[in-house]
Amino acid sequence: MLTHLARRLVFMIPLLFGITLISFAVIHLAPGEPVGLDTSLNPKVSAEARERIRQIYHLDEPVPVQYWRWLKRLAVLDFGESFSADRRPVLDKILERIPITLALNVLSLILILAVATPLGVYSAVRQHTLFDRVSTVFVFIGFAIPTFWLALLLMILFGVELGWLPISGIRSLDHNSLSAPAKIWDYSRHLAMPVFVSAFGGLAGLSRYMRSNMLEVVRQDYITTARAKGLTEEAVIYRHALRNALLPVVTILGLSIPALIGGSVIFETIYAIPGMGQLFYQSVLSRDYPLVMGVLVIGAVLTLIGNLVADLCYGLVDPRIRTGR
Repeated sequence: MLTHLARRLVFMIPLLFGITLISFAVIHLAPGEPVGLDTSLNPKVSAEARERIRQIYHLDEPVPVQYWRWLKRLAVLDFGESFSADRRPVLDKILERIPITLALNVLSLILILAVATPLGVYSAVRQHTLFDRVSTVFVFIGFAIPTFWLALLLMILFGVELGWLPISGIRSLDHNSLSAPAKIWDYSRHLAMPVFVSAFGGLAGLSRYMRSNMLEVVRQDYITTARAKGLTEEAVIYRHALRNALLPVVTILGLSIPALIGGSVIFETIYAIPGMGQLFYQSVLSRDYPLVMGVLVIGAVLTLIGNLVADLCYGLVDPRIRTGR
């Protein structure tokens, strides 16, 4: 197991290098550049001034030279300075936003696992019952509803019509004057809709995978043997069938982490949440190359770590992987 973990960690290095190379090339292929956005609407800026600004940003150099310069800084964990007016270090901006995005995604994953796993298991055990049919309809609705549309509907219903939940931000204006329990409640009210929207699509998909895997496992011969030995139905389902059914689900969950991180751009923008998704969206609009690359690298690292954690979870689910048999 340790050998496999070390091999995966070493393999992550060239993979991360390839991700940065492709990302750097793609963002420079996009039309426009920061200098054009800053000076195109100002008729007083001359061509010489534009060229001096390009030299300051090193945009006059060939793209391979710019990438090599950026890669040398990345080797010492220096993401450079933002092209925005504040000229702040990119890493400082990311560190301000990343806890919010991570908290949202962790809460979403917890909600997905807490609801999708028992929902899928119960639907498989009670196949063709009313509960199974209702949950199937719920899943199809979850697949069909666009995330942004659901977010807007929830804002109108719970924020505007009923007034139960706030529709933007992560805390109220008087948050600092509240007591500790009131602060927790304030955060909970602000995060309720974004977390639900983030988890809704993944919840529907994972519950369907769980149901499908359970239906396949409960038809295996060893499940029939376990029942013939006189084990209770709970022991057969939760001690024997569930662990084998979780293996494909762990894979799907590991692959869904990039979707959660990428999907945060949508609901963070809609709900005005100051996270990495909103920061990435703003940096792309402003052609802030160092900030775009910084967010992409952090997202890639989190994705690779998520996939690595999924591999490690295999050993917890299946002892044969732990022992190498």
